[in-house]
Amino acid sequence: MKPSLVAPLLLSIFMSASALAGGAWESMSPEAIGGVLDKKFAEGRYSKKGADTCLACHKRSEKVLTIFSTPHGNAANDKSPMGSLQCEACHGPIGKHNRGGKEPMIAFGEGSPLTAENQNSVCMSCHQDEPRMSWHSSLHNLEEVACADCHQIHSEQDPVLSKDTQVEVCTSCHTREQSDLKKRSHHPLDWDGMTCTSCHSAHGSMNEASLKQATVNENCYECHTDKRSVYLVEHQPVIDNCSNCHDPHGSVNDNLLIRRAPQLCQSCHASPHSGTALLGSGNSTMTSGQSCLNCHSQIHGSHNPVYDKYTPPLSR
Repeated sequence: MKPSLVAPLLLSIFMSASALAGGAWESMSPEAIGGVLDKKFAEGRYSKKGADTCLACHKRSEKVLTIFSTPHGNAANDKSPMGSLQCEACHGPIGKHNRGGKEPMIAFGEGSPLTAENQNSVCMSCHQDEPRMSWHSSLHNLEEVACADCHQIHSEQDPVLSKDTQVEVCTSCHTREQSDLKKRSHHPLDWDGMTCTSCHSAHGSMNEASLKQATVNENCYECHTDKRSVYLVEHQPVIDNCSNCHDPHGSVNDNLLIRRAPQLCQSCHASPHSGTALLGSGNSTMTSGQSCLNCHSQIHGSHNPVYDKYTPPLSR
């Protein structure tokens, strides 16, 4: 399937003609290059020898040859690029490119002169399936992130698809989350097989923060099934949203709490025991040790109307 590139102004095509004649298309604007590529697709001048024509020049590149170790380089699969138009299925018709590089090809990733939209149109021409059905409304797409910014197609093991390296790829952009994951309390993304995509859909979803489940709580319940239990008395913030009390990426406080007790508790409960603020005091059983949790340990819910620790929740 031929990618649909954004058509530029006709003027930019005419202005690019002299640049192409001199082989200086690298300095052209993305719009001008897009125009040349559109014209090449319209002419459809594909190589009769397929990948062999490309390898005549690019066979010395280890990165290029690695494609044959990936699903994209499987010539026996007619749904694979190598099983149809081969290199030109993604990089476009060769035209006059092999005559001293006089015409541009579609390039991907860092250094590509094409916009993210143009690059992604090539990928989406094949990958129009359920996991990517929300891509066009996703934050990654709206922020003009190219597929090749995250994926390495010419790699035998795409780092973003590996549990061992996915977090490193994601946090190269999501630096705030990277910082949170280094705090003393954090999700075990670095050793327990959990990754960013355990909770988030990188290609977008209809849910908040591109979560895989409909709500924050449903997302948390995928692992924390014990918190889904039905209690006689449920803590309202828990019912509302787990992130009312927890930071899902990491915190300096125990159990991913956004604030330590009693400050967290008193952000809603204004010191009911004494009528005065006890914040920062360690001289009272109300604030020492586990603070409010000294007594109210069943904070997610209880069968005791005061979340008392002496009345354990009913097992499921």
